[in-house]
Formats: sequence, structure tokens, C-alpha cells
Amino acid sequence: MTLPLLLVLTLSTLALAAQQPGVDEALSRPILAPEQTRIDTQVWTATQVPVLQVPASRAAWAAQARTLRQRLLDEVVYRGTAREWRTQKVVVESFGEIAADGYRVRKIRFEAVPGLHVPALVYGPVPAPTKPTPVVLNFNGHEGTGMANAYHQARCINLAKKGLYAINVEWIGQTQLATEGLQHYRMNQLDLVGTPGLAVFYESLRRTLDLGIGLPNADAARVAVTGLSGGGWQTIILSALDTRVALANPVAGFSSYVTRAQWPDKDLGDSEQTPSDLASIADYTHLSALMAPRALQLTHNAKDNCCYRGDYALGNLVQQARPVFDLLGAGNRLGYYVNYDTGHNYERDNREAFYRFLHANLLGGSADFDPREIDVTADLRDLATLTIPVPADNADFRSLARGILAARQTPATAPRRERLQALVKAPTFAVRAEHAGTIGEAAFWKVHLDNWTVPVTELSPSTPSATTLLLNDAGRAKAGADVRRLLGEGRRVAALDPWYFGESALGQRDFLFGLLVAALGDRPLGIEVGQVTATARWLESRHGAPVEIVARGPRTSLIALVAAALEPDAISGVQVHDSWRTLREVLDRNISAQQMPEMFTFGLLAEFDVAQIEQLVAPRAVRVR
Repeated sequence: MTLPLLLVLTLSTLALAAQQPGVDEALSRPILAPEQTRIDTQVWTATQVPVLQVPASRAAWAAQARTLRQRLLDEVVYRGTAREWRTQKVVVESFGEIAADGYRVRKIRFEAVPGLHVPALVYGPVPAPTKPTPVVLNFNGHEGTGMANAYHQARCINLAKKGLYAINVEWIGQTQLATEGLQHYRMNQLDLVGTPGLAVFYESLRRTLDLGIGLPNADAARVAVTGLSGGGWQTIILSALDTRVALANPVAGFSSYVTRAQWPDKDLGDSEQTPSDLASIADYTHLSALMAPRALQLTHNAKDNCCYRGDYALGNLVQQARPVFDLLGAGNRLGYYVNYDTGHNYERDNREAFYRFLHANLLGGSADFDPREIDVTADLRDLATLTIPVPADNADFRSLARGILAARQTPATAPRRERLQALVKAPTFAVRAEHAGTIGEAAFWKVHLDNWTVPVTELSPSTPSATTLLLNDAGRAKAGADVRRLLGEGRRVAALDPWYFGESALGQRDFLFGLLVAALGDRPLGIEVGQVTATARWLESRHGAPVEIVARGPRTSLIALVAAALEPDAISGVQVHDSWRTLREVLDRNISAQQMPEMFTFGLLAEFDVAQIEQLVAPRAVRVR
């Protein structure tokens, strides 16, 4: 061979090699448009929210409202062990009284659910009422000082001085209940074992209402509820579902789920605001309408620096609820108020708006009630003065979940694929694969699955012996070591980023979309499994043989196992690395929904653990590495 020819061949080989991307480079190459998965998720979730339907007659609405309330209570709140909590007799303990000019404050504690004790303050007029007296329940948000917060005290003292009862109750997970185990995103631990975490919150609210109605000479027909932020959410969830409430004034407490999908960094809300399956039945527009013909004032802040800002959150709620109030001849009992003070607040302007609404709609415009606020600055007390002791072993979400598991009986029958599917709710997607380019032996694919698109990087040796579908908790860009190993074994590798992982990540506060998906009646695990099984079927069709799934990490390992359990034809087996051998690890490691949304599939651990899922994969191999 002549030197010039050798030089040409060498240069050609180098040029070809230069075109061959390294494994890590190929896996890191973007396939989707920037923020594509986040935007697809926003659009899809918004389109799944139920629309409020207003019938033509009052009788039809009455029937519709009864059905809505019953479904929300039976299908969302009181499932599993929560049905037993509902019948539990409330235990109330007293911890002294604070005497003051024109009012008094009783310090009490009650059991919301077995083992979970909640502090509350009962403000009452002095002298004690001798005739039927209205009661106002005051619920807190995410304030560091809880019941000692100045604006709570100012409102409750004013109400008591004006002749009303006012109860202020500590919120689960806040101030005296601010333990790690009661952090709101851990309520989903109860969901995993088949009992709604929401029920803990709701039982605290319902029992507060019971306590208020049971006060001496309390007027059970004149009960009002109010609160800011999380207190606003508590206001609407209790008032919509319990018709003993006559008037509600939530302040910056919620927006429609459609609005939340459009403003995810502001409005999506904590686990209790977006509980499993609520949005499959009703939106917050429905909850607002369920107040009719009772009185409802929606207050929002124009300069809110937190959430539910007046300009985008308020109009839709009023627009949707107004036709129902008008239908029932109660149009004048639906009001709204926009505050222009700075921040997320329930300060004097908002309080006086509440007093005016209360005066007109619950107190009949009585001359004995002045809606102007009394300056009670001198009466405000510190947290130590208002503190009510709670037991050192006070229950939390994890201890409740563990107790439920301990009482669970082992199923007498073998696990069934149909039952796993009913829990996971994996969709069957239609596949349309779009080739997004080839560089050397690396092919890039956009795999369109109905309303979703997932990226797949496919790498192959010259004569592949089989195909592996590869998943990784850290995303396909971090899967280089596994890809090189599998290529070395002569296997074709299709590295996939399903929803929430790698290039399919959702960005800031991603976990809130996981909660929203579950609230809509779907499951994050189900969407991920559906994407994996659809991709496996596509690969089987392309290459003529079932694929093995290899997953690294506890999250994608669970996805892989469930996918194999539900897809017996296109998946030949599973190999998992760094996986968990039991879902009880969620409780043992005290995992929250912020960390691993797919681990909190409602009721999954009540019926299946990893061993039962693997039984459904058999006789195909499950290799644990």
C-alpha cells in the first residue's frame, strides 16, 4: 500500500471516528424541546379537571349537590381506616383559662384521630352567653407562631368582645404540631396504605365544628368559618362538605385546579389541598358552588407574594359559582373582596371586610355588632402563654400508617394482575415514534404516546443479540456505565426517560404535578408504567422480540417491576439495581411526596408489596443486583 493511500485511509477513519459520539455524549444529547414535558403536563392536567355543570332547576341542583358531597366524603375522605375514625368519640381535655376584659380564653386539647391530640383556644364573651350565640371557627395557615399569631388573636378577641364565640385551632404540622412526622407532604404515607392522609385534616376540622356547636348556648344555625391561606383551604373544604356551616370567608386559600396548572409555581398547593382523587370528582369551583345558598365571601389579595393572587385566582371562582347562587335565589349571598395591602395577609382591612359580611349575612345587621375593629394590641399574648401541651408520643402520619399496616390481614389469595392495574391505573398508550436523528450507531427518538412525548436514545453493537430497555433514577444521561456494560454483552440498548425523570423532568417544584396527577384520579406510577410498557411494545414490534428492562434506583426499579407485571408479552424479564425489596422502606426512611411521588400510589401497600409484584412477573426472571 502506498503512503498516500494509507494516509487517506487513516484520515478517513479518523473522520468517521470523529462522527461517532461517545456513549455519554449520546445519552446527554437533548431530544425534546425545552420544557416540553412540563408544558405537556400543564396542558394535560388542566384538560382533565371536571367542569361545573349547573342544572336548570333548584331540585336538580339539590340532588347534584347531595351526590357531590356524598361522593367526596365516601370516595375521597373516608376510605380505609378513616371510616372508623369517623365514628370515634371525641375526647376533650381542659388546660386552664385566661381571664380578660370583656372576654375569656379557654385552653383545650382534643383528639382528632386516635392518638393525635390537637390544641385549640376557645374565646368567649364575658359575661357568658345566656341566649343563642353565633360561633366563628378560625383556622390557621403556615404561620410560625400559629394561634399566637397577632392577626389570629386580633380577630378572635374582637369577635369575643362583640359577643360571639371564636375558636382558634392549631393546624396539623404547624407550631405546637410542627413535627417532622406531621409535615404535610408526609400525609401521603397514609395514602400508600389505603387510608387518605386528607382524613386526618378533615377529622380535625369536623371535630372543631362539633366542639363549637357544643359550647353553652351556641347557636348551631349560625356557625361561620374563616382563615387565611391554609386556613382558607380548611374553610372551604369543611364548609362545602358540612352544611352545618352557615357562612364561610376563605382568604387567599385556593384557586381552581385549572388555574393551578397554569400557575404551578404559585398555586399547586400542599398534599392536603391536592389529595388523591378529589379532582376526579370536583374542582374548587364545585366546592365554592356547594356553599349555595349559604353565605360565601371569597377574599383575595391583589399584591399577594405567596399564592392565589386576586388578579388571576378570584374571577374564575366567582364566575363558576355565581349561576348556582342565582339559581337558588341567593345571588346576594355570594360576595368577593380584593385587598390592596402588600403581601399574603389577613390584616385589619381584610378582617373588617369579614366583619361586614358576617354582620350582613349571619347577624341580620344587628345594631349590637359594630363591624369596625377594636384595637386590641394590648391584649395580644406570646406563644408561651397560649401554648397547650401535647403528648410526647403524639401520633403522626407515619405512626398512623404503621399502625394500619400492623392491623392488616395478609391476603388469602394470590395477587392478581387486574387488581394491580386497578390501583396503578396505567394507561394503554398509542405509540407514534418520530426519528429525531442518527449519529453513528446512536439513534434518537421522540416517542409520542397520546398526549405525552418521551425521549429514547438507542445504541447498538453491530450484531445485537437482544434488546434492553434501560431506566435510571438519575436519568438516561447518567446511565453510561450500564449502557457500556450492556453493549459489551452484545445487547441493543434503548435508554428511556419516562415522565418526571432525566430530560422528562418537570423543573421547579416538580412534585406538585405528581400530587395533581393523583388528585385527578390518575397515578404518577401509572403514567410512568404506561409509558414504559408502550415503549416496550414499540421496541418489540421494531426488533421482533420482547425486551428486558434494566433499572437502576428504587424509583425506576418499582416502575420496571410493575411494568413487567402488567405487560407479560412485550417484556421478557427485569433486572434491578439499587432497588428496595419492600415498599415499607417509604415508612422506614420517612419519605415524603416531595421526594418520590410514584411511591405513594393510593392503597398499593395495602394489597401489594414488591414480593407480590414479582409473583406477577414470574415465570419471567427478576434479577436483583
